[in-house]
Amino acid sequence: MHYHPAYAMAVLCTVGGIAGYASKKSVPSIVSGVGIGMGYAVGGYLIQKEKSYGNETALVASILLGGVMIPRMVKFGRPIPISLSILSVGIGTYYGKKVYDNMVHVKNNEYVDDTKKT
Repeated sequence: MHYHPAYAMAVLCTVGGIAGYASKKSVPSIVSGVGIGMGYAVGGYLIQKEKSYGNETALVASILLGGVMIPRMVKFGRPIPISLSILSVGIGTYYGKKVYDNMVHVKNNEYVDDTKKT
């Protein structure tokens, strides 16, 4: 059930983007929040339905979120960028390990589909 972090981040990013737009009329907030949220949602859906590239999609969404939030964390030091930076690194590490593990299994002809429900 490793699609839950992707769905949680999808909700968090989408709600955050909408809140940023509602409070400051920030178009970049809503575009990036909803866009990255959709990336996480698509990744979670692909993982849940046992389709290809779900982990990779969630990893890319984490890299994009980190690319946006880490510079803001460094520049402003506010709680939201700090929290989202930490989450993006943590979730990105999680999905990066999943991608790496799948690559190693395929390379060694030992592919194990860890998306199967037990």
